[in-house]
Amino acid sequence: MSITRRDILAGAAGFGLAGTAGGAILLGRDRAGGSGGDKSAAAAEMSTDEVLRDPDNPVLGNPEGALTIVEYFDYQCPYCKMGHAMLTDVVAKDGDIRLVMKDWPIFGAPSVLASQLVLGAASMGDYAQAHAALMATEARLTEDQIRQVLGDGGIDTAAALAAYRAERGKWDGLLARNSAQAAALGLRGTPAFIIGKTIYPGALDETRLRGAIAEARRTS
Repeated sequence: MSITRRDILAGAAGFGLAGTAGGAILLGRDRAGGSGGDKSAAAAEMSTDEVLRDPDNPVLGNPEGALTIVEYFDYQCPYCKMGHAMLTDVVAKDGDIRLVMKDWPIFGAPSVLASQLVLGAASMGDYAQAHAALMATEARLTEDQIRQVLGDGGIDTAAALAAYRAERGKWDGLLARNSAQAAALGLRGTPAFIIGKTIYPGALDETRLRGAIAEARRTS
């Protein structure tokens, strides 16, 4: 199954498409027909599993969960961070959801460093701890503040950076794939969610999140 630009309502912000929870977009369904001349070559080559189940991406929640939620996020995105505690609480209480946080560092050099350090922490077995520490902050962060927050959260940032560099090909490849996916899917910023096979651009409150989960299960 492939994802194409015809599966995306560019700039929709999650409204206006009949038949889906919150008016979002279904992956892997060519509703428009026609010759496909406006398809993105990158999107045409991208399978649903490549988006939902990249083997290099750390997984939160239940790694064996029947439903996958993907979020494209940035550690400096205030809307990502405002909704994160609610998201992880819903996932934890549900118990059958894989939560895949896809680093998409679009807010500059501090965001890139944050992703590198947390992915390096993943190499050390400390992904959840490092990720939670940065997502608990509220504002934009300097590189020094990122190191401070992670250090206060129990992460050895020098070791994390060394671990990232030791597996740079793996982690840089993951970041490149995340960015390419976001572009191919027509995403315009963070946060952006995929719940099941439905794209929800923009922030979700708890009511919409729970509705999207229910809809994904109903249509799976």
